[in-house]
Amino acid sequence: MAVRAKFRCNTETVRRWGPAESQAARSYEFLAVYDPDLPEDQRYAKASPSGNLTIQVDNPNVTFTPGASYYLDFTPVDEPASA
Repeated sequence: MAVRAKFRCNTETVRRWGPAESQAARSYEFLAVYDPDLPEDQRYAKASPSGNLTIQVDNPNVTFTPGASYYLDFTPVDEPASA
């Protein structure tokens, strides 16, 4: 069963290291959204009224905008049977 959640990017934190701080990784914190004026958010809040997700992204082509909302899709992985 797949599940869709709606989260807002709350913060972006950039961490730099290496020679002259030439290497960087970005961490993003997402929070579950709820806007009482949006029917879509009301539906999501019934299923996931609260939650947070923090991820680190090393790929410079992948960015998230603080203040923007995103759908998160959770799909079960077919795990191989244990031997």
